[in-house]
Amino acid sequence: MFGMIPFVKAAGKAMGAVFKGKDAEDKLKKEVEGYGLNTDGVDINVGEDGVVTVAGEAVSQEMKEKIILAVGNVEGVGGVKDEAGSGLGGRESQFHTVVSGDSLSAISKKYYGTWKLYPEIFEANKPMLTDPDKIYPGQVLRIPAISTASS
Repeated sequence: MFGMIPFVKAAGKAMGAVFKGKDAEDKLKKEVEGYGLNTDGVDINVGEDGVVTVAGEAVSQEMKEKIILAVGNVEGVGGVKDEAGSGLGGRESQFHTVVSGDSLSAISKKYYGTWKLYPEIFEANKPMLTDPDKIYPGQVLRIPAISTASS
């Protein structure tokens, strides 16, 4: 994926006053660890501009994307630079920024053509999402690639 993933700086989990430097990096690492995400091989650095860089080698594509979301969906983070690789590979997800009126079923319809696959989106965003009805404008979600092959 590599590149910049934009996040809404004014949205997300509040982590305290000034969000930059080593203090912010420590808070973000604790945030990611609090979700039980495996950060082995991953470096998280916060720039003076509120942009977070995720670098190194994540254990999988899914884990890398979840780490990006965990750090990006924090108030004060304006974007995440993805400079990390992934050990096990996997299909890249798309990212969706929630707007007012969105629901997981509406997002599912937009990306998959049917509302019925909203549980896929919910599962792809666990443990950051704990309830499919609790999403908020400005939040960024993973939209996993799904197999469209029929059996």
